[in-house]
Amino acid sequence: MSKKTILTIDDEIHILELLRYNLESAGYNVIQAESGEEGLDIIENRNIDAVLLDLMLPVIDGLEVLRRIRTNPETKKIPVIMLTAKSEEFDKVLGLEMGADDYIAKPFSIRELQARLKAVLRRVDDKDDDKEKNKVKKISTNGLEIGLETRTVSVNGREVEMSHKEFELLKLLAENPGRVYSRDILLEKIWGYEYIGETRTVDVHIRHIRKKIEEDDSNPVFIKTVRGYGYKFRED
Repeated sequence: MSKKTILTIDDEIHILELLRYNLESAGYNVIQAESGEEGLDIIENRNIDAVLLDLMLPVIDGLEVLRRIRTNPETKKIPVIMLTAKSEEFDKVLGLEMGADDYIAKPFSIRELQARLKAVLRRVDDKDDDKEKNKVKKISTNGLEIGLETRTVSVNGREVEMSHKEFELLKLLAENPGRVYSRDILLEKIWGYEYIGETRTVDVHIRHIRKKIEEDDSNPVFIKTVRGYGYKFRED
């Protein structure tokens, strides 16, 4: 897999160098811009996978840069994380409403920033994967049938009712047979950041799903437990 290229736009040199050092250490390619104009020029002429964008930029501020990224058909899908010294809720809401994918206030934790960057990049990759997977109308295995468009589940011809979260969880696992998901990743993908750490939520939903689709939920055939880590779907 090729390295992801991250564009950092900030007028503070020490912030740019801090980001460069840590992101390159994490395996990313990094391109720097010290102004909104320079950043927009790079975005239009280079292949960029994600942008770390400071809000308080001279001449063209971060929100205007974000607006231009989102209104350009060629760049509108690039993930953007806003970086700012401001922490007022108004700024956060405004940035997100204008299309920012995430928001982090200075001073920030490098580990948190890397985690958020990884998450937005993964969402883009997952969307690309979904485009391919959505060409498949249903998943069928060992009597279990999952209708991806109809959002229906049946076992040996018997329809099973699923809650929204149960269906999304089953669908994610079934679309990726054999791939092991940690509880935290499942929480992030199905429930979002606010549930991170509440891994019992995943266990409860898996238990409910098993009761509905497994002949013997104490000896599951479809959703396997990976002890001490998470879950995976059977591989045919």
